[in-house]
Amino acid sequence: MAAPYQLRCQIFGHSKDVRAVTPAIIPENAVVSGSRDATARVWVEEEDGKGYREGHFMSGHKNFVSSVCCMPPDDKYPHGLIFTGSNDNTILAFTLDSPQHIFQLAGHSGTVCSMAAGKFGTLLSGSWDKTAKVWLHQKCVMTLEGHQSAVWAVAIMPEQGVMLTGSADKTIKVWKAGKCENTITGHDDCVRGLAVTQGCEFLSCSNDATVRRWLVTGECIAVYYGHENFVYSLAVLQNGQDFVSSGEDRTVRVWKDGECRQTINHPCLSIWSLCVMANGDIVSGASDGILRVFTCDPARFASTEELKTYDEQIAQSQVPQDIRPEELPGLEALTKPGAKEGQTKMVRNAEGKVELYGWESGIQQWKKVGDVVGSSGGTTASSGKTLYEGKEYDYVFSVDIEEGKPPLKLPYNLTEDPWFAAQMFIEKNNLSQAFLDQVANFITENTKGATLTQGSGASYADPFTGGNRYVPGSSSSTSTEGADPFTGGGRYIPGGSSAPSAGGGGGGADPFTGGGRYVPSYNGEQTGTGGGGGGDVFVGAYTTGTVNPNLSKRNEFFPKETTLTFDAANPAQIMGKLREFNGTVEAGLKVDDKLIEGLEGLLHRDLPSEDNLNTLRALLLWPNNCVFPALDVLRITIKTQEVNVAFCVKDDILAAMMKFWTPENSVPNQVLSLKVVCNMFAQPQGFKLCMDNREKIVNSAIVIKDSKNKNVHIGLGTLILNFSVALFGSLDLEGKKKTLQAASECLKSKPDPEAAFRLFIAMGTLIHKDENIQKLAKSLGIANMLGDYLRVSEPAKISSCANFMQDLLR
Repeated sequence: MAAPYQLRCQIFGHSKDVRAVTPAIIPENAVVSGSRDATARVWVEEEDGKGYREGHFMSGHKNFVSSVCCMPPDDKYPHGLIFTGSNDNTILAFTLDSPQHIFQLAGHSGTVCSMAAGKFGTLLSGSWDKTAKVWLHQKCVMTLEGHQSAVWAVAIMPEQGVMLTGSADKTIKVWKAGKCENTITGHDDCVRGLAVTQGCEFLSCSNDATVRRWLVTGECIAVYYGHENFVYSLAVLQNGQDFVSSGEDRTVRVWKDGECRQTINHPCLSIWSLCVMANGDIVSGASDGILRVFTCDPARFASTEELKTYDEQIAQSQVPQDIRPEELPGLEALTKPGAKEGQTKMVRNAEGKVELYGWESGIQQWKKVGDVVGSSGGTTASSGKTLYEGKEYDYVFSVDIEEGKPPLKLPYNLTEDPWFAAQMFIEKNNLSQAFLDQVANFITENTKGATLTQGSGASYADPFTGGNRYVPGSSSSTSTEGADPFTGGGRYIPGGSSAPSAGGGGGGADPFTGGGRYVPSYNGEQTGTGGGGGGDVFVGAYTTGTVNPNLSKRNEFFPKETTLTFDAANPAQIMGKLREFNGTVEAGLKVDDKLIEGLEGLLHRDLPSEDNLNTLRALLLWPNNCVFPALDVLRITIKTQEVNVAFCVKDDILAAMMKFWTPENSVPNQVLSLKVVCNMFAQPQGFKLCMDNREKIVNSAIVIKDSKNKNVHIGLGTLILNFSVALFGSLDLEGKKKTLQAASECLKSKPDPEAAFRLFIAMGTLIHKDENIQKLAKSLGIANMLGDYLRVSEPAKISSCANFMQDLLR
């Protein structure tokens, strides 16, 4: 008998983990998702009824979206509301009419990690601040206090008139009219999810790897075992009693009549969230940034080819485990049927490699679910976060304050102010205020360069004079000593050394690895005394492999799984140059001064009007010697959804950019047009346009590889890196080959070390776990091109990455 649920489709668009999914109320069968990329999206069915496409985009949070919730329509909002909760401690409310929120709910002092909608427009929210809040008519009407740790889950039982909260303190509380009626215990670890079934029952899931069914009176009437790690999410099936669950063991599990009837494996470790649609389909949101839809309706099954490809992705995925291969049975162990659905078994294949198989009772077969590799390092390694007192942190330091006493835990998120975190640490541990600067400086020193979203703090040094001057895409516009030899100091210089958003902040910290910062231990905690080599900001972005030892050696550089964008800017300087050039271009190209001024808001992320977009289109028609500030405006704004759609769907922006990629064109135009195309990857429309035209773009770009300008080299290296990231994990062997060849061509030109570094990461990402691409790299003689880069002393990342590349090609 075939398994009841099969893959329907995979939904691509988010650039980071999908942390939350929920059915949309309107349109029918649509789904809402929230992501660590700080956006939420509504996905609507394709006309063929099989796939999904993006129907609505929502942004506005300053940090990742951790929860989503839909409120039914009413007289004021006939299409209902979509609420998003975030790590920035706020809740935003959206309609389907605009990508911008219509109001904000502020009041929590920690991440808003769960929400539930009740009757008459009531919203219940749970937070890391240990409270839940009840909202009505845009006001907090009640705060539910009593938990000792973060409130990870909330639910409403309208028929009983009660609210439920689940916490990292391992308890569930039942609330009525704002008062705690009952505190339920039973779980052995954090309560992560709640779901209400029919009648007076509800379900809970926990980090203790169990699901429990409860009566509202607090009696546990069933415990469900099957998951092998944290269980994050629950959703009730259409009959109101059966349910599905997901967790940190790469699976979604379908439970019917008290038993696990199906295990749906995923090619990634963390399935953060799931929901059940009105048509019975299951939607999961996972750590690889992909939503997956599973259906039991054969009419909606993915094609045979897609199902085969998905099974191959699962079989090729890697499962961290602590193992002794010599103690494991061989493939003959798979001749014995499994005892229950979802049972897993590790075996040694003929080559001595360890493979993981799962038993599918529906088809009575063992099915390969991945290759087993070294130690998992715990769930922290997979998510990049450390759980401390029920909350997720980027760092949890162990700090020795007093000799002879155990170290104190210092939790810290990269989005926090170091002095604020230091003050909270001092207050919690009753320390002297004299420690404030010491603790704050400790945090600062030990997290240098650790974030990919910080702007560069470094100023630009003129290669002729050593002076600092404004560079488009850099955060520094200060002109100090050293005037420009042509025009004088402090002028606007396009094509300068702008740092991409992967850039680190200040202090010479390396934007890729945070060179010079404290290197965290593998379990996510740090016992820091400062110093240390380049730590890894790509935690969880690489895995050890099993195909070839040289193809899978762990390092902090590759494979890379997120594209880079060039973010930093100086709007005042750009606007000044636009005004200047608008006064000098010929009459037919002049733009109304008011329209020019309208672009300033665009540079500050205001929603663009049609006038703004048409003005920018007009400025891009300026002659080559004047067009660079317009290119800089496009570089900054094309990362937004609205501008990306306008130029990547409605206009032929690629042709306009590629015309600058000729040796005779000016360096500023070459650099900024390359950066525009790099930034197009920030949105799905631009991403698709680039991938659809990959060969044309790469072939055009490498024409200028012999430029003597290092910023051209960096732009070109970043472009090739972004294509490598986009191809990582795909089955597009031809695309990988062409991109690797382009990288090797650029490397032959002996580019600037920073550009070479990006090319190394691009090539390492392409080669990782792919013997065919490794063979091609060897045939291209890439190892011989590493040369002097192996001996670069500063920055150390260059030689370190080059040495990893050399090992990879042995």
